[in-house]
Amino acid sequence: MTVSPVKRAFKYRFYPTAEQAAELLRTFGCVRKVYNLALAARTEAWTRQERVNYNQTSAMLTEWKKTEELAYLSEVASVPLQQCLRHLQTAFTHFFAKRAGYPRFKSRKKSRLSAEYTTSGFRFRGGKLTLAKMAEPLDIVWSRSLPQDAKPSTVTVSQDAAGRWFVSLLCDDPSVRPLSAMDVTVGVDMGLEHLLTLSTGEKVTNPRHERRDRVALARAQRNLARKAPGDGANRVKARRKVARIHARIADRRRDHLHKLTTRLVRENQTIAIEDLSVRTMVKNRSLARSISDAAWSEFRHMLEYKAAWYGREVIVVDRFFPSSKLCSACGRLAGSLPLHVRTWTCEGCGTTHDRDVNAAKNLKAAGLAVSVCGAGVRPQRRIPGGQPTTKQKTSWREL
Repeated sequence: MTVSPVKRAFKYRFYPTAEQAAELLRTFGCVRKVYNLALAARTEAWTRQERVNYNQTSAMLTEWKKTEELAYLSEVASVPLQQCLRHLQTAFTHFFAKRAGYPRFKSRKKSRLSAEYTTSGFRFRGGKLTLAKMAEPLDIVWSRSLPQDAKPSTVTVSQDAAGRWFVSLLCDDPSVRPLSAMDVTVGVDMGLEHLLTLSTGEKVTNPRHERRDRVALARAQRNLARKAPGDGANRVKARRKVARIHARIADRRRDHLHKLTTRLVRENQTIAIEDLSVRTMVKNRSLARSISDAAWSEFRHMLEYKAAWYGREVIVVDRFFPSSKLCSACGRLAGSLPLHVRTWTCEGCGTTHDRDVNAAKNLKAAGLAVSVCGAGVRPQRRIPGGQPTTKQKTSWREL
Protein backbone atom coordinates (compact mmCIF):
# COMPACT_ATOMS: atom_id res chain seq x y z
CA MET A 1 0.00 0.00 0.00
CA THR A 2 1.45 3.32 -1.08
CA VAL A 3 1.31 6.07 1.53
CA SER A 4 1.06 9.61 0.18
CA PRO A 5 3.79 11.94 1.49
CA VAL A 6 2.93 14.19 4.41
CA LYS A 7 2.57 17.89 3.67
CA ARG A 8 4.89 19.70 6.05
CA ALA A 9 5.75 23.37 6.53
CA PHE A 10 9.40 24.38 6.93
CA LYS A 11 9.79 27.75 8.57
CA TYR A 12 12.90 29.94 8.30
CA ARG A 13 13.97 33.42 9.24
CA PHE A 14 15.02 35.80 6.50
CA TYR A 15 16.40 39.31 6.32
CA PRO A 16 14.78 41.44 3.59
CA THR A 17 16.38 44.44 1.96
CA ALA A 18 14.74 47.82 2.49
CA GLU A 19 12.97 47.53 -0.87
CA GLN A 20 11.74 43.99 -0.15
CA ALA A 21 10.50 44.99 3.32
CA ALA A 22 8.59 47.95 1.87
CA GLU A 23 7.03 45.74 -0.83
CA LEU A 24 6.00 43.09 1.70
CA LEU A 25 4.51 45.66 4.08
CA ARG A 26 2.47 47.09 1.19
CA THR A 27 1.33 43.56 0.35
CA PHE A 28 0.30 42.90 3.96
CA GLY A 29 -1.75 46.09 3.98
CA CYS A 30 -3.46 45.25 0.69
CA VAL A 31 -4.24 41.71 1.90
CA ARG A 32 -5.88 43.13 5.01
CA LYS A 33 -7.83 45.70 2.96
CA VAL A 34 -9.15 43.14 0.46
CA TYR A 35 -10.10 40.71 3.24
CA ASN A 36 -12.05 43.40 5.10
CA LEU A 37 -13.76 44.65 1.93
CA ALA A 38 -14.83 41.14 0.98
CA LEU A 39 -16.03 40.41 4.51
CA ALA A 40 -18.04 43.63 4.56
CA ALA A 41 -19.62 42.75 1.19
CA ARG A 42 -20.51 39.23 2.35
CA THR A 43 -21.87 40.53 5.65
CA GLU A 44 -24.09 43.04 3.86
CA ALA A 45 -25.35 40.29 1.58
CA TRP A 46 -25.94 38.08 4.62
CA THR A 47 -28.28 40.73 6.11
CA ARG A 48 -30.28 40.52 2.86
CA GLN A 49 -30.33 36.71 3.26
CA GLU A 50 -28.06 36.28 0.25
CA ARG A 51 -24.86 34.31 -0.02
CA VAL A 52 -21.71 35.50 -1.77
CA ASN A 53 -19.09 32.89 -2.70
CA TYR A 54 -15.41 33.08 -3.60
CA ASN A 55 -16.01 33.56 -7.33
CA GLN A 56 -18.17 36.61 -6.67
CA THR A 57 -15.63 38.21 -4.33
CA SER A 58 -12.91 37.51 -6.91
CA ALA A 59 -14.98 39.43 -9.48
CA MET A 60 -15.39 42.23 -6.91
CA LEU A 61 -11.61 42.40 -6.52
CA THR A 62 -11.22 42.95 -10.25
CA GLU A 63 -13.70 45.84 -10.08
CA TRP A 64 -12.04 47.34 -7.00
CA LYS A 65 -8.71 47.50 -8.82
CA LYS A 66 -10.35 49.59 -11.56
CA THR A 67 -11.50 52.30 -9.16
CA GLU A 68 -9.37 55.36 -8.47
CA GLU A 69 -9.62 54.90 -4.71
CA LEU A 70 -8.33 51.29 -4.73
CA ALA A 71 -6.04 51.42 -7.76
CA TYR A 72 -3.05 50.76 -5.47
CA LEU A 73 -4.21 47.12 -5.18
CA SER A 74 -2.78 46.57 -8.67
CA GLU A 75 0.70 47.61 -7.50
CA VAL A 76 1.26 44.46 -5.42
CA ALA A 77 1.29 40.78 -6.38
CA SER A 78 -2.20 39.50 -7.18
CA VAL A 79 -1.71 35.99 -5.77
CA PRO A 80 -1.78 36.96 -2.04
CA LEU A 81 -4.97 38.96 -2.65
CA GLN A 82 -6.67 35.95 -4.24
CA GLN A 83 -5.44 33.71 -1.44
CA CYS A 84 -6.94 35.92 1.26
CA LEU A 85 -10.32 35.59 -0.49
CA ARG A 86 -9.90 31.80 -0.39
CA HIS A 87 -9.10 32.02 3.31
CA LEU A 88 -12.27 34.05 3.84
CA GLN A 89 -14.25 31.41 1.95
CA THR A 90 -12.78 28.73 4.25
CA ALA A 91 -13.73 30.80 7.31
CA PHE A 92 -17.34 31.01 6.11
CA THR A 93 -17.37 27.29 5.34
CA HIS A 94 -16.39 26.58 8.95
CA PHE A 95 -18.98 29.07 10.16
CA PHE A 96 -21.82 27.48 8.19
CA ALA A 97 -20.70 24.04 9.40
CA LYS A 98 -20.84 25.39 13.00
CA ARG A 99 -17.18 24.64 13.55
CA ALA A 100 -16.26 28.28 14.19
CA GLY A 101 -17.73 31.69 14.87
CA TYR A 102 -18.50 34.39 12.34
CA PRO A 103 -15.35 35.73 10.60
CA ARG A 104 -13.94 38.93 12.10
CA PHE A 105 -12.36 41.94 10.45
CA LYS A 106 -8.56 42.22 10.42
CA SER A 107 -7.06 44.94 12.60
CA ARG A 108 -4.11 47.04 11.47
CA LYS A 109 -2.42 46.77 14.87
CA LYS A 110 -3.49 43.38 16.19
CA SER A 111 -3.87 41.04 13.22
CA ARG A 112 -1.03 38.84 12.01
CA LEU A 113 0.98 40.29 9.14
CA SER A 114 1.22 37.60 6.48
CA ALA A 115 0.79 36.91 2.79
CA GLU A 116 0.49 33.55 1.04
CA TYR A 117 1.92 32.85 -2.42
CA THR A 118 1.06 29.85 -4.58
CA THR A 119 3.34 28.44 -7.29
CA SER A 120 2.44 31.20 -9.75
CA GLY A 121 3.57 33.84 -7.26
CA PHE A 122 7.14 32.73 -6.58
CA ARG A 123 10.18 31.07 -8.14
CA PHE A 124 12.27 28.50 -6.26
CA ARG A 125 15.43 27.44 -8.06
CA GLY A 126 18.82 26.37 -6.80
CA GLY A 127 17.87 26.95 -3.20
CA LYS A 128 16.88 30.57 -3.87
CA LEU A 129 13.35 31.89 -3.38
CA THR A 130 12.16 34.92 -5.33
CA LEU A 131 8.67 36.33 -4.81
CA ALA A 132 6.52 38.08 -7.40
CA LYS A 133 7.21 41.80 -7.87
CA MET A 134 10.76 41.31 -6.52
CA ALA A 135 14.00 41.34 -8.51
CA GLU A 136 16.22 39.68 -5.90
CA PRO A 137 15.78 36.43 -3.94
CA LEU A 138 15.13 36.53 -0.20
CA ASP A 139 18.12 36.27 2.13
CA ILE A 140 16.95 33.14 3.99
CA VAL A 141 18.82 31.55 6.87
CA TRP A 142 18.56 27.84 6.02
CA SER A 143 18.67 26.56 9.62
CA ARG A 144 17.71 23.06 8.43
CA SER A 145 17.63 21.42 5.05
CA LEU A 146 14.51 20.91 2.98
CA PRO A 147 13.60 17.40 1.78
CA GLN A 148 15.54 16.28 -1.26
CA ASP A 149 14.10 17.65 -4.53
CA ALA A 150 11.56 19.66 -2.52
CA LYS A 151 9.04 21.63 -4.57
CA PRO A 152 7.10 24.07 -2.36
CA SER A 153 3.41 24.27 -3.18
CA THR A 154 2.80 27.42 -1.17
CA VAL A 155 5.01 30.02 0.47
CA THR A 156 3.83 32.15 3.38
CA VAL A 157 5.74 35.28 4.37
CA SER A 158 5.06 36.84 7.76
CA GLN A 159 6.36 39.35 10.27
CA ASP A 160 5.79 38.91 14.00
CA ALA A 161 5.24 41.59 16.64
CA ALA A 162 8.95 41.52 17.50
CA GLY A 163 9.79 42.61 13.94
CA ARG A 164 11.23 39.26 12.85
CA TRP A 165 10.61 38.09 9.28
CA PHE A 166 9.72 34.47 8.54
CA VAL A 167 9.05 32.43 5.42
CA SER A 168 7.23 29.10 5.56
CA LEU A 169 7.50 26.63 2.67
CA LEU A 170 4.89 23.88 2.38
CA CYS A 171 6.43 20.74 0.85
CA ASP A 172 5.93 17.01 0.63
CA ASP A 173 8.16 15.32 3.21
CA PRO A 174 8.76 11.66 2.29
CA SER A 175 10.89 11.17 5.42
CA VAL A 176 7.75 11.28 7.59
CA ARG A 177 6.31 7.76 7.54
CA PRO A 178 4.57 5.48 10.11
CA LEU A 179 6.89 3.99 12.72
CA SER A 180 7.01 0.30 13.57
CA ALA A 181 4.07 -0.72 15.76
CA MET A 182 4.80 -1.50 19.41
CA ASP A 183 2.74 -2.77 22.33
CA VAL A 184 3.35 0.19 24.66
CA THR A 185 0.64 2.40 26.17
CA VAL A 186 1.23 5.35 28.47
CA GLY A 187 -1.06 7.61 30.45
CA VAL A 188 -0.11 11.28 30.67
CA ASP A 189 -1.39 13.56 33.42
CA MET A 190 -0.83 17.28 32.82
CA GLY A 191 -0.26 19.61 35.73
CA LEU A 192 1.48 22.70 37.03
CA GLU A 193 3.90 21.44 39.67
CA HIS A 194 5.10 18.95 37.08
CA LEU A 195 4.25 19.65 33.46
CA LEU A 196 3.71 15.95 32.71
CA THR A 197 3.43 12.86 34.90
CA LEU A 198 3.60 9.51 33.11
CA SER A 199 1.97 6.28 34.22
CA THR A 200 5.48 4.83 34.48
CA GLY A 201 6.11 7.15 37.42
CA GLU A 202 8.32 9.57 35.49
CA LYS A 203 7.70 13.26 36.12
CA VAL A 204 8.67 16.03 33.71
CA THR A 205 9.51 19.28 35.48
CA ASN A 206 7.55 22.36 34.48
CA PRO A 207 10.19 24.80 33.15
CA ARG A 208 7.90 27.83 33.77
CA HIS A 209 9.33 29.80 30.85
CA GLU A 210 7.26 32.91 31.57
CA ARG A 211 8.43 33.12 35.18
CA ARG A 212 12.07 33.21 34.10
CA ASP A 213 11.49 36.47 32.20
CA ARG A 214 8.74 37.89 34.41
CA VAL A 215 10.91 40.67 35.89
CA ALA A 216 12.25 41.79 32.51
CA LEU A 217 8.75 41.63 31.03
CA ALA A 218 7.25 43.72 33.84
CA ARG A 219 9.99 46.33 33.45
CA ALA A 220 9.44 46.55 29.69
CA GLN A 221 5.67 46.81 30.12
CA ARG A 222 6.02 49.61 32.69
CA ASN A 223 8.29 51.44 30.26
CA LEU A 224 5.68 51.01 27.51
CA ALA A 225 2.88 52.28 29.76
CA ARG A 226 4.77 55.54 30.34
CA LYS A 227 4.95 56.33 26.61
CA ALA A 228 2.44 58.73 25.09
CA PRO A 229 -0.41 56.99 23.21
CA GLY A 230 -0.14 56.84 19.45
CA ASP A 231 2.43 55.66 16.93
CA GLY A 232 5.37 57.71 18.14
CA ALA A 233 8.88 56.34 17.63
CA ASN A 234 9.52 55.87 21.34
CA ARG A 235 6.27 53.99 21.87
CA VAL A 236 6.93 51.76 18.87
CA LYS A 237 10.41 51.00 20.22
CA ALA A 238 9.04 50.17 23.69
CA ARG A 239 6.27 47.99 22.22
CA ARG A 240 8.83 46.12 20.12
CA LYS A 241 10.91 45.42 23.24
CA VAL A 242 7.90 43.89 25.01
CA ALA A 243 7.17 41.79 21.92
CA ARG A 244 10.75 40.49 21.81
CA ILE A 245 10.47 39.21 25.39
CA HIS A 246 7.16 37.50 24.61
CA ALA A 247 8.71 35.96 21.49
CA ARG A 248 11.65 34.62 23.49
CA ILE A 249 9.29 33.00 25.99
CA ALA A 250 7.14 31.48 23.24
CA ASP A 251 10.17 30.13 21.36
CA ARG A 252 11.51 28.36 24.46
CA ARG A 253 8.12 26.92 25.29
CA ARG A 254 7.53 25.66 21.74
CA ASP A 255 10.98 24.08 21.54
CA HIS A 256 10.44 22.24 24.83
CA LEU A 257 7.00 20.96 23.79
CA HIS A 258 8.30 19.76 20.43
CA LYS A 259 10.99 17.68 22.15
CA LEU A 260 8.51 16.20 24.64
CA THR A 261 5.84 15.30 22.10
CA THR A 262 8.33 13.81 19.64
CA ARG A 263 9.76 11.60 22.38
CA LEU A 264 6.31 10.43 23.55
CA VAL A 265 5.22 9.58 20.00
CA ARG A 266 8.41 7.66 19.23
CA GLU A 267 8.36 5.63 22.47
CA ASN A 268 4.65 4.74 22.73
CA GLN A 269 1.99 3.27 20.47
CA THR A 270 -0.98 4.64 22.42
CA ILE A 271 -1.02 7.81 24.51
CA ALA A 272 -3.95 8.58 26.83
CA ILE A 273 -4.46 12.17 27.96
CA GLU A 274 -7.25 14.08 29.69
CA ASP A 275 -9.60 16.42 27.88
CA LEU A 276 -8.91 19.63 29.79
CA SER A 277 -11.13 22.68 29.32
CA VAL A 278 -8.32 25.21 29.30
CA ARG A 279 -10.60 28.09 28.29
CA THR A 280 -12.63 27.54 31.46
CA MET A 281 -9.65 26.96 33.72
CA VAL A 282 -7.92 30.23 32.84
CA LYS A 283 -10.90 32.07 34.33
CA ASN A 284 -9.41 31.18 37.71
CA ARG A 285 -7.37 34.34 38.35
CA SER A 286 -5.07 32.57 40.82
CA LEU A 287 -3.84 30.03 38.27
CA ALA A 288 -4.51 31.66 34.90
CA ARG A 289 -0.93 32.81 34.37
CA SER A 290 0.58 29.44 35.23
CA ILE A 291 -1.98 27.53 33.15
CA SER A 292 -1.33 29.72 30.11
CA ASP A 293 2.43 29.26 30.53
CA ALA A 294 2.03 25.45 30.66
CA ALA A 295 0.42 25.53 27.17
CA TRP A 296 -1.56 22.31 27.55
CA SER A 297 -3.60 23.00 24.40
CA GLU A 298 -0.45 23.42 22.31
CA PHE A 299 0.96 20.21 23.80
CA ARG A 300 -2.19 18.29 22.81
CA HIS A 301 -2.20 19.80 19.31
CA MET A 302 1.42 18.79 18.70
CA LEU A 303 0.82 15.31 20.11
CA GLU A 304 -2.19 14.69 17.88
CA TYR A 305 -0.68 15.74 14.57
CA LYS A 306 2.60 13.93 15.23
CA ALA A 307 0.69 10.78 16.19
CA ALA A 308 -1.17 11.01 12.87
CA TRP A 309 2.15 11.38 11.04
CA TYR A 310 3.82 8.38 12.64
CA GLY A 311 0.92 5.94 12.95
CA ARG A 312 0.34 6.34 16.69
CA GLU A 313 -2.93 6.78 18.59
CA VAL A 314 -3.91 9.54 21.02
CA ILE A 315 -6.93 8.80 23.21
CA VAL A 316 -8.57 11.76 24.94
CA VAL A 317 -10.35 10.76 28.16
CA ASP A 318 -13.49 12.62 29.25
CA ARG A 319 -12.72 15.68 31.36
CA PHE A 320 -15.12 14.55 34.13
CA PHE A 321 -13.39 11.20 34.59
CA PRO A 322 -12.12 11.31 38.24
CA SER A 323 -8.58 10.26 37.43
CA SER A 324 -7.03 11.71 40.61
CA LYS A 325 -9.65 10.45 43.09
CA LEU A 326 -9.98 6.91 41.71
CA CYS A 327 -7.73 4.28 43.31
CA SER A 328 -5.70 2.66 40.52
CA ALA A 329 -5.26 -0.48 42.66
CA CYS A 330 -8.82 -1.36 43.73
CA GLY A 331 -11.04 1.10 41.86
CA ARG A 332 -12.53 2.74 44.96
CA LEU A 333 -13.47 6.40 44.59
CA ALA A 334 -12.15 8.75 47.24
CA GLY A 335 -14.13 11.66 48.63
CA SER A 336 -13.03 15.28 48.42
CA LEU A 337 -9.42 15.66 47.32
CA PRO A 338 -8.31 19.33 47.55
CA LEU A 339 -5.55 20.58 45.28
CA HIS A 340 -2.95 20.85 48.06
CA VAL A 341 -3.24 17.10 48.84
CA ARG A 342 -0.46 15.51 46.78
CA THR A 343 -0.54 12.03 48.33
CA TRP A 344 -3.49 10.10 49.73
CA THR A 345 -4.27 6.62 51.07
CA CYS A 346 -7.14 4.53 49.74
CA GLU A 347 -9.62 3.53 52.48
CA GLY A 348 -10.46 0.33 50.64
CA CYS A 349 -7.09 -1.33 50.06
CA GLY A 350 -4.74 0.90 52.04
CA THR A 351 -2.57 1.79 49.04
CA THR A 352 -0.80 5.13 49.29
CA HIS A 353 -0.92 7.07 46.04
CA ASP A 354 1.02 9.92 44.56
CA ARG A 355 -1.81 12.07 43.21
CA ASP A 356 -0.33 12.67 39.76
CA VAL A 357 1.07 9.17 39.19
CA ASN A 358 -2.25 7.66 40.23
CA ALA A 359 -4.08 9.93 37.76
CA ALA A 360 -1.72 8.92 34.96
CA LYS A 361 -2.27 5.21 35.71
CA ASN A 362 -6.04 5.67 35.61
CA LEU A 363 -5.79 7.54 32.31
CA LYS A 364 -3.73 4.67 30.90
CA ALA A 365 -6.35 2.12 32.03
CA ALA A 366 -9.14 4.22 30.53
CA GLY A 367 -7.20 4.57 27.29
CA LEU A 368 -6.67 0.82 27.08
CA ALA A 369 -10.40 0.24 27.60
CA VAL A 370 -11.19 2.57 24.73
CA SER A 371 -8.57 1.16 22.35
CA VAL A 372 -9.40 -2.50 23.05
CA CYS A 373 -13.18 -2.54 23.20
CA GLY A 374 -14.24 0.97 22.26
CA ALA A 375 -15.68 1.58 25.72
CA GLY A 376 -16.64 5.06 26.75
CA VAL A 377 -14.99 6.72 29.70
CA ARG A 378 -17.49 7.83 32.31
CA PRO A 379 -17.29 8.77 35.99
CA GLN A 380 -17.29 5.69 38.23
CA ARG A 381 -20.07 4.92 40.72
CA ARG A 382 -19.45 4.34 44.42
CA ILE A 383 -21.67 1.25 44.57
CA PRO A 384 -23.60 -0.70 41.92
CA GLY A 385 -26.83 1.15 41.25
CA GLY A 386 -25.76 4.11 43.34
CA GLN A 387 -25.60 7.76 42.36
CA PRO A 388 -22.89 8.83 39.94
CA THR A 389 -19.89 10.56 41.41
CA THR A 390 -20.04 14.32 41.70
CA LYS A 391 -18.54 16.05 38.70
CA GLN A 392 -15.53 18.19 39.34
CA LYS A 393 -16.62 21.77 39.92
CA THR A 394 -13.58 23.10 38.06
CA SER A 395 -11.08 20.96 36.20
CA TRP A 396 -8.08 22.67 37.82
CA ARG A 397 -8.88 20.89 41.09
CA GLU A 398 -7.62 17.70 39.46
CA LEU A 399 -4.22 19.13 38.49
